[in-house]
Amino acid sequence: MIPVMGVDGATVAVLGLGRSGRTAARALAAGGASVVAWDDGPAGRAAAEDEDIALRDLSRPGALDDVAALIVSPGIPHLYPRPHPVIAAAWEAGVPVDNDIGLFFRSLGQSDWDSHDVAPKVVAVTGSNGKSTTAALIHHVLREGGRESQLAGNIGRGVLDIDPPGDGGVVVLELSSYQTELARSLTPDVAVFTNLSPDHLDRHGGMGGYFAAKRRLFAEGGPDRCIVGVDELEGRFLANQLAESRADDRVIRISADRKLAEGWSVTARKGYLSELRKGRQVGSIDLREIKGLPGAHNHQNACAAYAVARTLGLGPRQIEAAFASYPGLPHRSQLIAERGGVRFVNDSKATNVDSAAKALAAFGRIRWICGGLQKEGGLGGLLDAAGGVVKAYVIGREAEAFAMSLTGIDAEVCTTMADAVARSAAEAEPGDVVLLAPAAASFDQYDNFEQRGEDFAARVAALA
Repeated sequence: MIPVMGVDGATVAVLGLGRSGRTAARALAAGGASVVAWDDGPAGRAAAEDEDIALRDLSRPGALDDVAALIVSPGIPHLYPRPHPVIAAAWEAGVPVDNDIGLFFRSLGQSDWDSHDVAPKVVAVTGSNGKSTTAALIHHVLREGGRESQLAGNIGRGVLDIDPPGDGGVVVLELSSYQTELARSLTPDVAVFTNLSPDHLDRHGGMGGYFAAKRRLFAEGGPDRCIVGVDELEGRFLANQLAESRADDRVIRISADRKLAEGWSVTARKGYLSELRKGRQVGSIDLREIKGLPGAHNHQNACAAYAVARTLGLGPRQIEAAFASYPGLPHRSQLIAERGGVRFVNDSKATNVDSAAKALAAFGRIRWICGGLQKEGGLGGLLDAAGGVVKAYVIGREAEAFAMSLTGIDAEVCTTMADAVARSAAEAEPGDVVLLAPAAASFDQYDNFEQRGEDFAARVAALA
């Protein structure tokens, strides 16, 4: 655990008692704080009581009178579409509001950093799509290269729940816009921006607010090295803002769809990764046969992970060997079975149009299982990527409306996962891919995208 610094003797309130909230409460207590906590749901309060975390209804008048800071879990809105009443009360009372990410960065290394021969590093990854795979791939490459690495944040363990890193150790964080937007301290050594596409727009008041939340990771703490995906306008803007000159190698540009000439860059075109410095190729990897990284979207993730590994001193051949052994993440273009020449791929994490489009672009003849709670913006941007779809099998509470929006695609309303798997498997031919890439949230039928993916895998396993 990372004890929180600067809170000894203070009363600190925690709002939201999921995993990150309870971990923050323990880390605050380890730092000497008197912790009071609240969750709007009875399940969260019960979990806190099981861990002897003191409860206080923070919505009551005067509940914040003795509180030095309010720590908020990432799922709780603090600005758009409207602030939670407790957060609004904290503003009125002048109580600073922060989250566990801010506590982590202000506390890491305060006590024993000088004892290391090689200072530990923090790598932070953000973006709309691919950040989980990128963070996990960085972690895998470092471990395979003999480096100490811990994976935390929006994936793996809570940031305050990790062990203090050892000599030369690396902490790899996946950070969502919810986490970067509120954190008062953001000081990674290496920061990664994968890409940007519309998501969580109600939470951030539109695309401008969403991008601003991501950009804070680079603007607030001044990382030593910035790795920026430049396949969208926002990435090109960010890279230009960060670089002092065309040759500034503190900024590494990455791309999966364009040739880059300036400075230090890593690109993946037609399945080949190339590292260029000052216009000269200094490293390359053939990504086409790496099963854990299918498709151009995963090749962009590979570019980001490669750039981080090079920044941290690993050689191209070390990275290539680690890529080859990467198993992939559950629910992200995960090959779960192959039967009679038909592959079954679970990309339940494709909860928005952009991520689903990238999954569709990774394969040839596709039997596409899709549907769920549709997000803002419709499916227009997805249809251009659906050229490989032989047929769609639509699930979800609003399957019929979802199917009608798939203009030009043969779509069958199945409603349930069981029917969709059975129908797609019965109609699939050798060489086809049965792909779960919903392009929608899961909450109409499942608690989360993981549960949806597990249901898909179970239905595939049960096929005769």
